[in-house]
Amino acid sequence: MNTRPPLSVLDLATVGAGKSSGDALADSTTLAQAADRLGYRRFWVAEHHNMPAVASTSPPVLMAHLASQTERIRLGSGGVMLPNHAPFVVAEQFALLEALYPNRIDLGIGRAPGTDQATAMALRRQAGGLGVEEFPQHVLQVMSLLGDHRSNDQALNLVATPSASSYPEVWLLGSSGYSAQLAGMLGLRYSYAHHFGNEDPAAVMNLYRSNFQASPVLDEPYAMLATSALTADTEEEADYLAGPARIMALALRSGKLGPIVSPEEAAARELTDQELMVLEHLPAIKAVGTPEQVTDRLDALVQQTGANELMITGTTYEVASRVASLEALSEAWGGRVSNGIPVGNKSRTM
Repeated sequence: MNTRPPLSVLDLATVGAGKSSGDALADSTTLAQAADRLGYRRFWVAEHHNMPAVASTSPPVLMAHLASQTERIRLGSGGVMLPNHAPFVVAEQFALLEALYPNRIDLGIGRAPGTDQATAMALRRQAGGLGVEEFPQHVLQVMSLLGDHRSNDQALNLVATPSASSYPEVWLLGSSGYSAQLAGMLGLRYSYAHHFGNEDPAAVMNLYRSNFQASPVLDEPYAMLATSALTADTEEEADYLAGPARIMALALRSGKLGPIVSPEEAAARELTDQELMVLEHLPAIKAVGTPEQVTDRLDALVQQTGANELMITGTTYEVASRVASLEALSEAWGGRVSNGIPVGNKSRTM
């Protein structure tokens, strides 16, 4: 019997050198359809702004398109950066998506700006925007607008949509102990961004569980770990295909992120000792190899953290490489990768 947790996919709609944002979004559609066909549980898209390598600027818009092009996979935001948006607008958007595609919508909420300071000001039309300091209250406002009345704003008689028959699943996302603690205190599902977070994932997950308080939407802790993974027939091929992801990781940390380079260009670049040291301290980048090697790495992460689900991300120049990776990983993981039923859910699915 397969006891491994379900697998899902996180996508940034990355733009390759010499390609357009339209090409990137078409690749995201191809990837979502492959994940749907292979039985992955969720397909989430990120929110980033003013970044030449990322076409995923508006998760709800892209989710609507992907939901129309797939059959059963859950579509989600990984995530909506709440300081950039009014809570009422976010609640309305995701309630509308849920009404269109019942029981297929996830609302992942983060507190990072997802961009630089100048772009953040342009998004919010004022310095500081909606305020990271008020983030917990804004999360509760979204929940209240979706029917979880734990915010005083319910006195305003606002609802995100009339006569809702189902609700999106709400997740709190983060890469630190703060987000884990907050998710636990609010009684929300939690997803830890191990693919770029620097904290010990086991410690973060334990912090979430130790702070968990049952809520109107969740009886017990439920956590997902997002990590990078890429498979190919041989370890050498996988390492070669992962070259663009390594260059992207270095560019993100230098603030000079351009379009995603080809694996040929990545292989030809000579890395400095400092860059090699940076890559050495990115543990998620190491889940690269044959399907057996990658599943061993993922099994170890599950054993280490007790994650209820895993979410796989990864950057390749050609979408065909990533589709092939998902296919091989699905088979190595045990066939239908969405096996298992989430625990701790109330009768409603918020």
